[in-house]
Amino acid sequence: MPKSINPATGETIEEFAEHSDKEVEHALANADAAFADWRRSPFSRRADLLRRTADLLEARKDELARIATLEMGKRLKEAVAEVEKCATGCRYYADHGERLLADDHRDGPAKQNYVAYLPMGPILAVMPWNFPFWQVLRFAAPAIMAGNVSILKHASNVSLCALKIQEILLEADAPQGVFQTLLVSSKRVEGILRDPRIRAATLTGSEGAGSAVAAVAGSELKPTVLELGGSDPFIVMPSADLEKAAEVGVVARMQNNGQSCIAAKRFIVHEDVYEDYLGRYREKVEAIKLGDPMDADTGMGPLALPSSVDDLGDQIGRSVKAGAKLVTGGGAPEGPGYFFQPSIIADVPEAAPAYREELFGPCAIFFKVRNADEAIALANDSDFGLGGSVWTNEPAEQQRFVRELDQGATNFNRMTASDPRLPFGGVKRSGYGRELSGEGMHAFMNVKTVTID
Repeated sequence: MPKSINPATGETIEEFAEHSDKEVEHALANADAAFADWRRSPFSRRADLLRRTADLLEARKDELARIATLEMGKRLKEAVAEVEKCATGCRYYADHGERLLADDHRDGPAKQNYVAYLPMGPILAVMPWNFPFWQVLRFAAPAIMAGNVSILKHASNVSLCALKIQEILLEADAPQGVFQTLLVSSKRVEGILRDPRIRAATLTGSEGAGSAVAAVAGSELKPTVLELGGSDPFIVMPSADLEKAAEVGVVARMQNNGQSCIAAKRFIVHEDVYEDYLGRYREKVEAIKLGDPMDADTGMGPLALPSSVDDLGDQIGRSVKAGAKLVTGGGAPEGPGYFFQPSIIADVPEAAPAYREELFGPCAIFFKVRNADEAIALANDSDFGLGGSVWTNEPAEQQRFVRELDQGATNFNRMTASDPRLPFGGVKRSGYGRELSGEGMHAFMNVKTVTID
């Protein structure tokens, strides 16, 4: 049974009944019927829906943000910013979707040759709890603008957020079946994905969940886009502005209470500035105030789940036992809720869990390197390849990092963040395919070749 629990207190907010098999069948039938009409709708109708959705998100941002904070513990001001970002994304696709999906005329064998981008059909979206509104809208907005329809299976601990997204779209006059939320357990995803009315799937989440969905989709010959884990490097070279790099680096690691796939996790610092940078970074981390995420003065709220506290503590403990140095933090404070101290570990040997595993919580991992060669080699010595941040003002170094870092995005002198104007996704075990921008829209389109004599 889906259950919302306030991670700041451990108290149950609300329990929900799962949707029955009959209700799931009804949703699938609704999606199939809605697609038949929605695919023929003009771009202007789709854009109007997204603009109304954006208006409602902004009008109700305080209410929605409070729900996200209650359900998964992010600071209220971060939750407000997330809802505002969803509104921005909706407006971007409303304003630019028609252009991004315009017929692409090319040279070819006929008098007319072009590529038409046509909607694919109902798409299953399996989404995580850490950005409960943005993860959904960053898929749903371009999918709706493209003429597709979607069914959402959200993480069970953010069921209130999931239902609110459906409510907002219906209030914005989305036709029945264009966007639907299903409250179902993970074990029922396979049956929904195998249904012939579902044409594709997208998942943001763990490697295990992504592998399971990809295996089912592959057996059904259905396309998928996967955005999975990350262990993003944050590389600091001697030419960097160290104070700015420390200030941004702490935000890049500790934002969302440390629970972000694209958070900076491995801090790879040149030996010439290592001690200086680590000292600045540690001072800022130790100044973070744990507390009620509703309180404007709180610097960090709780982790979303009790298992997250246990897992992070275990990973840090085993890493220290393997030879890593605990610089600060390292455990859960006394008291109610799922809190964890902002932490730093350094000198991590290759045998330690923190060297290979993703630490999904507020713990920065520090490494010292002698030059750019070592920085690149260490950054690439990971199963993940989502994004990364590099701090250097040397143009030649920048080009080396662009060409040699094995990741889906490289950001210079700024933290990694998604933006609807740019494609987003990873390589290696961070997944495949792209979301956002034109590339994200085309991921769930029939790219049809047309020739006319």
